[in-house]
Amino acid sequence: MKIVVTGGTGFVGVKLVEQLHALGDRLVVLARNPQKANRQFPKQLFPNIEVTGYTPFQLGDWAKQIAGCDAVINLAGEPIAGVRWTAQRKQEIRDSRILTTRVLVEAIAMADVKPQTLISGSAIGYYGTSLDKSFDEYSDAGNDFLANVCKGWEAEADKVMDLGLRLVKLRTGIVLGMGGAIAKMLPIFQVGGGGKIGSGKQWFSWIHRDDLLSLIIYALTNPQVSGAVNATAPNPVTNEDFTLAFAKAVQRPAFLPVPAAALLLVFGEGASVLLDGQKVLPHKASINQFSFQYPDIDSALQQIFT
Repeated sequence: MKIVVTGGTGFVGVKLVEQLHALGDRLVVLARNPQKANRQFPKQLFPNIEVTGYTPFQLGDWAKQIAGCDAVINLAGEPIAGVRWTAQRKQEIRDSRILTTRVLVEAIAMADVKPQTLISGSAIGYYGTSLDKSFDEYSDAGNDFLANVCKGWEAEADKVMDLGLRLVKLRTGIVLGMGGAIAKMLPIFQVGGGGKIGSGKQWFSWIHRDDLLSLIIYALTNPQVSGAVNATAPNPVTNEDFTLAFAKAVQRPAFLPVPAAALLLVFGEGASVLLDGQKVLPHKASINQFSFQYPDIDSALQQIFT
């Protein structure tokens, strides 16, 4: 297939592009920083990857790449966790998802020969937060900041269905692999400073990066998969259980809890990413008989740290 990818130089995107290239697909990586992307995918190693510079908030020559491709995978979005949500930061979080997707859909609408499929990123923040509820793809949306961002994000992607495309909306949990969230946590645990966050009772819905890549490729190649798909492992854990599993995996103690008040002081509203959670189950993956390689947190962390 010929596949156009946004977010192809990110924590998930890099590995996805590498895997699709290894499978024999031809890829166009739309990159805000084409120099970085070309360093990431040198031509001698990745002959079937074409890097195209693009401006995510406005149409340009890059839009011509959409015509004649088989699928578009949209993984663009500014990081959410670990930063204070100032008014400017919240606008960046919104625009990097909602506006970017809107412009991408406009490019698809302009194409003479349209792709068949759009796989568009979303997040489990769609459901809001809860200590006691479980959510699957048929659950209602929440009403907090992240839920509203996800609703707007998905609404832009929904427009491709009027153009005749199959749409898959990946509601992704915390992605675990060497790098990303793990890279931020590891130094703290290595010096014995790990511990539960706040009460530790908040749910932590996660997925191993390898399983996320497999799920994206599964959705890409199986036409029966459509609509919202929760990209989370079948066994979510509480923050406290994750902390204990992480400490065990890196063979370090974890007895220094992080008070909620301290996080609120540092991150303000952005602390909600760490202090609140949701128990999200991958019902669609299950009914489509997708098999997780790392269904439980211990096997996932063992793979990452060995």
